[in-house]
Amino acid sequence: MDSWWAASAGLGPAAPPLDGDVTTDVAIIGGGYTGLNAALTLGREAKTSALVLDAAAIGWGASGRNGGFCCLGSSKLPWSAIIKRFGLAEAQGFFRLQVAAIEHVRSLLRDNAIDADIGPDGEARLAHHPRAAADFVADAALYRELFGVTCEIVPKEALRARGLNSAEAHGALLEPLGFPLHPLKYVHGLARLAQAAGARLHGQSPVVQWTREGRRHRLATPKGSVLADRVVVATAGFTRDALHPDFSGRLLPVLTNIITTRPLTAPERAAQGFDSLTMCADTRNLLHYFRLLPDGRMMFGARGGISATPAAQAAMRAQLIGDLGRMFPVWRGVEISHFWRGLTDLSFDLLPHLGTTEDGSVHYLLAFHGNGVAMGSLGGSLIGRRLAGQKLDLPAPIAQPIPRFPFPALRQTYLRAAYAGLGIKDRLGR
Repeated sequence: MDSWWAASAGLGPAAPPLDGDVTTDVAIIGGGYTGLNAALTLGREAKTSALVLDAAAIGWGASGRNGGFCCLGSSKLPWSAIIKRFGLAEAQGFFRLQVAAIEHVRSLLRDNAIDADIGPDGEARLAHHPRAAADFVADAALYRELFGVTCEIVPKEALRARGLNSAEAHGALLEPLGFPLHPLKYVHGLARLAQAAGARLHGQSPVVQWTREGRRHRLATPKGSVLADRVVVATAGFTRDALHPDFSGRLLPVLTNIITTRPLTAPERAAQGFDSLTMCADTRNLLHYFRLLPDGRMMFGARGGISATPAAQAAMRAQLIGDLGRMFPVWRGVEISHFWRGLTDLSFDLLPHLGTTEDGSVHYLLAFHGNGVAMGSLGGSLIGRRLAGQKLDLPAPIAQPIPRFPFPALRQTYLRAAYAGLGIKDRLGR
């Protein structure tokens, strides 16, 4: 993938394709944050060696392609809807789990000396419409009254002084939680830790067939197979319907897209009034997410796109460049160094899901809705603890069985309709 992360991360640890037939207690499908955290926890806390399979290189999927936002999230369901469905106590527990997920990643990086280019704490939400800016008062009150978190509202006229100026921003809400990082450097560090804890990592080893042999699972790859007592599914947006019947029709893969500019000079950043290294996103439903990287280049991403054809990729690249120039006109026409795309995953109920299936021997964590750095990491560790025999006390929003989409063959149709409707809402500031 032609990503800045891949160009700047260096080589990851060796993970040769699986060759031959092997046996293991735990097989993990997916070599990203979730799978590697599960393997690391099993090795360190249960002295159980896991075997990790990835269809490509370790970290090639969403874990190595995302924007590097270690932040609150993993759900697309509004807090009001979560509270109405599960009650305030469960919603607060879900919030605390998200905060714990951020701190889990921070501790992993700090305690294991993983250099992942960490940036400053906090995230800025920039209002793309005056209505969105007006909503910040209620948003800040909700965070303060329900979750005990103090946010800061920055009015439009103060954005330049805070280094957050955009031609479309009508104000900002600064949330104090989370931090940016280099996602692929984090993956590489995790992979080395997992290997040191005894995990066997195999890239270029897609699971092409999954069968049962009594109580055990046989995972076939192009050059070998794994016979395992227990299996972890940690494949996020790259989960194929054909992987296993229990996951067919449960996820909607959604494209997300990123460009990076060349390093912007200090005068260029000053002229635009944007020089903060804080993580940023606008308030659109089809949001843009962006941040300055340590070397001064702008990383700018957005949801959108249905097709992965070369023509569709070229159109999306052009759209991102146009959006960047509209939001940051001083940088219009600046050289674009990299463009890449990847898949995130949505569930029908817009919540993440950590659970088990079959006879309790298959464990999964899926559906991050574009925010899996933190939750995918802690959730993988939680799966490792569950496999080690620990009882998990999970908040209800993440502990529900993952539902199936109605008429899953129509998922792309649903997505097209959703994009059209959300685009209208964004223009109206809803």
